[in-house]
Amino acid sequence: MRQSVLQISKNAFKYNINQIKEIVGKDRTIMPVIKANAYGTYINKNIDLINEFEIVAVAIVQEGVELRKLGYNKEIFLLNQPYKEDIEDIIKNDITVGVASKEFIEELGKNNKQVKVHIELETGMGRTGVYIKDIEDFIKLLKKYNNIKVQGIYTHLSSPDFDYDYTNRQIELFEIGVEKIKKEFNNIKYIHCSASNGILNFKKGVANLARAGIIMYGYPASDTTFQKIDLKPVAKLKSKISFIKEVEPETSISYGRTFISKEKMKIATVGIGYADGIRRELSNVGSVVILGEKAKIVGKVCMDSFMVDVTKIENVKVGDDVYIWDNEKVLLEDIAQICKTINYEILCNVSERVPREFVD
Repeated sequence: MRQSVLQISKNAFKYNINQIKEIVGKDRTIMPVIKANAYGTYINKNIDLINEFEIVAVAIVQEGVELRKLGYNKEIFLLNQPYKEDIEDIIKNDITVGVASKEFIEELGKNNKQVKVHIELETGMGRTGVYIKDIEDFIKLLKKYNNIKVQGIYTHLSSPDFDYDYTNRQIELFEIGVEKIKKEFNNIKYIHCSASNGILNFKKGVANLARAGIIMYGYPASDTTFQKIDLKPVAKLKSKISFIKEVEPETSISYGRTFISKEKMKIATVGIGYADGIRRELSNVGSVVILGEKAKIVGKVCMDSFMVDVTKIENVKVGDDVYIWDNEKVLLEDIAQICKTINYEILCNVSERVPREFVD
């Protein structure tokens, strides 16, 4: 086992799910979004945690295949328009797919085995989806193939965290599309448009499914998240001190000599680096937590390690835990802000060579 680990709290995850259930109500089902290894947490690999859900969402076919191998036997929904080369695995693993491409529908129709689909509507995301003006032709195409079962309708909201007028127009357009589709298909099981910000900021409308994402892992989807829901972060990234040395004034630390000591200092090396997901933007700027105290990163982050100033931390020693974020003194959002990105990216980019450790 490595000395670095991403620690995942199962109890925090369960707590967040219960909080989301309170908001979505009894007439909406939660579909957890567990793509990208559940945003880097590996909760998707813990079948005990996801078995309570009747449907889960992934982004690529291989993620669904892996879930089947792990023993998840309920519904798996593929959020993104797949490729024709994916069809064999889709059918073999009973994966429900989001569709917007006529060419893909025609390829699906060549198979004898039944495939479940959700029609994706383009309402203003500018990515994928069927335009409302084209929906009648898309419906006619779907009806040509008896093996294609239309089970759902969905869209993606572009800006539900800040542009309420635009989002309301998207929702109105979505509901027009839903009405058109439901006139032609009687057994629509799932209707969904809201991810984390949509869940928190907008009424459900016609939707009966909610795509819980970042809030499920206990992290804010926007600046106002914690005003609307109480969450517990599920992940802490930690490593250990591997080496400590005292350096004299005018000593350079790490590559490029970007940090040079102005006085006598105590420098600790931490055994985790950018190959593990520690962003180089944290060089000479970020801080970690050691023995309950913040310690500044000094010098450039290396591939497998970085250095911190522990001069003022009493009784520090090799083997002490180092929290890259502890959700208290250093937040995931603090790191994202320094790196000029979002918390999603920092969490997702913790690499596979960092073990995940599940705790209660």
